[in-house]
Amino acid sequence: MKAEGGNSDSSLILHPSSFNQWPHRLAVLTAICTVPLLFIGGLVTTKGAGLAVPDWPTTFGYNPFLYPGSLMVGNIFYEHSHRLAASAVGFLTVLLAVALWRDETRPWLRRLGAVALALVTAQGIVGGLRVVLLEQTLAILHACLAQAFFALAVGLALFTSREWSEESPRVDAADAGRLQRLALITTGLIYAQAIFGAVLRHSGELLEVHLLFAALVVLHVILLGARIFQRHPGRRGLLCPAVLLSGLLLVQLALGLGAYLGKFVVTLPPVFTVIVRTSHVVVGALMLAASLVLTLRSFKLFPRRRLTRAADFDAATTRTKEASA
Repeated sequence: MKAEGGNSDSSLILHPSSFNQWPHRLAVLTAICTVPLLFIGGLVTTKGAGLAVPDWPTTFGYNPFLYPGSLMVGNIFYEHSHRLAASAVGFLTVLLAVALWRDETRPWLRRLGAVALALVTAQGIVGGLRVVLLEQTLAILHACLAQAFFALAVGLALFTSREWSEESPRVDAADAGRLQRLALITTGLIYAQAIFGAVLRHSGELLEVHLLFAALVVLHVILLGARIFQRHPGRRGLLCPAVLLSGLLLVQLALGLGAYLGKFVVTLPPVFTVIVRTSHVVVGALMLAASLVLTLRSFKLFPRRRLTRAADFDAATTRTKEASA
């Protein structure tokens, strides 16, 4: 079924013959490799190893790629491993941007690849300046950019997929607008929660705000999941990320409780605390990715409604008169 007023989203749809698997493979690989990078970065913060290597871009004066493995001990191991993993993801992003620029026919997607490259470059520079300038604010910004880059990498993996390249009919649903808005708000709240979580991890401040946004995220994930489970149970493109998001929410709540108890209530084994707090960061990023995928699919599946509030009121009035006639 065509969207009202014509298909206004044709720029987001590609003909099947244009599908190229290599950009998609690189996008998926980049997104997958970003997950362990997030975990290693979380370990660096949890263990307080961010300044274990005092110089940048060198490592104790060495070329970072030639730093002797025998010297990677203690916190130096975590910090230097983080730099190497970040370099690997950066290299993959370069390859992805080149592949998109060379093979992709959608101009907006080629530009998005350039944005990813700029973002990963900025992420590396901010991380390095945090070491050189000893600024805690840069550490918080570094964490926020990491979440944004991961979300963008997941988006690129979706946009370059065969699913997104195939022209599929749009479905008219009465609650399409509400579902899309709810999904957008949920994704925004999860990212805001990641920001406040970064502030809390690096400065110990804004715990109350972090808990408030945690409650808002829980509420909106429940509302979003309930709407999809009740009204769109047969749409796997929406149901699968909704189920994943709900499952991740339960895991995240358990990890958040463990992190809170370990930091503010009781003394837990150091290994347990490190794993829980680091996993809390990674699961939050996975929630952001799942919510983003759900949001993007909702906009691809349902037509955009352009009716104004007045038009909606007139339409409802007309239906009421017809029903009473």
